[in-house]
Amino acid sequence: MNNALATTSSVPAWVDAAQYPFAVKRFETADGALSFVDEGSGPTVLFVHGTPSWSFEWRAVIAALRADHRCVAVDHLGFGLSDKPRDAPLAPEDHARRLRALVEALDLREVTLVVHDFGGPIGIPLALDCPERIAKVIAINTWMWPNGEDPEVRKLDRVIRSPIGRFLYRWLNFSPRVLLPSTFAVKKRLTRALHAQYLRPFARRADREGPYQLARALLGADPHYAALWARRDELARKPLTVLWGTKDPALSERHLKRWVDSFAGATVVRVEDAGHFVAEERPDAVIAAVRA
Repeated sequence: MNNALATTSSVPAWVDAAQYPFAVKRFETADGALSFVDEGSGPTVLFVHGTPSWSFEWRAVIAALRADHRCVAVDHLGFGLSDKPRDAPLAPEDHARRLRALVEALDLREVTLVVHDFGGPIGIPLALDCPERIAKVIAINTWMWPNGEDPEVRKLDRVIRSPIGRFLYRWLNFSPRVLLPSTFAVKKRLTRALHAQYLRPFARRADREGPYQLARALLGADPHYAALWARRDELARKPLTVLWGTKDPALSERHLKRWVDSFAGATVVRVEDAGHFVAEERPDAVIAAVRA
């Protein structure tokens, strides 16, 4: 194991240990330290979150699978329990580079790669650039294509980059406070206590750059997405499951249709009573997809 890895029991007091009863490890990068969990033994499952999330999103899935799987879930730089340096590169391709470094340091192989939201364009490069390490892919309410032709994304990008957008993200913690709960199909599933676990990593204004930079990357990282999309035939050679919360107001039926139309061999699982955060609302569906 790479000497950049170290085990630590230093979990902040605000973390709900009953919900997140995992040992936390650290991986040092040139940009800052990543926090990750590495639980259980058996076939490896790598969980890659999006925004404004962290490895807490996968807790119920990990708890169910770790008896017979090795479950690895990382917090991207600027998210969760990872470092939040002020001027670190936080674009999807930067997160992808650090994720690959962690996978290589752990020497993960025959991996089931589970990606959600921005976790798609962050994690899918592993399947393209390190195909010998990735056995299959489960894509949950995510994408891997450029957004520049989408008028809704262009309009949203103008708001995000405006002074009001910067104020909402950096001062009001808008992404976890407002956007996250709005994407649940059943609002009561996100209790106040659970919501607090998503708010707390961004309690200080100085710690909110991660969500803001990924919001800017929705359109701003189009060259990265275009490069992935150009290689979609390579991904099609892997067993692919598209697991979709159909009540997602952010990534809608048309996004699911693009997956279905582009990957004829994919297994498609529609989760009719879940929104964007399927692992929160219906962890049983994620567990079943991994076991299948």
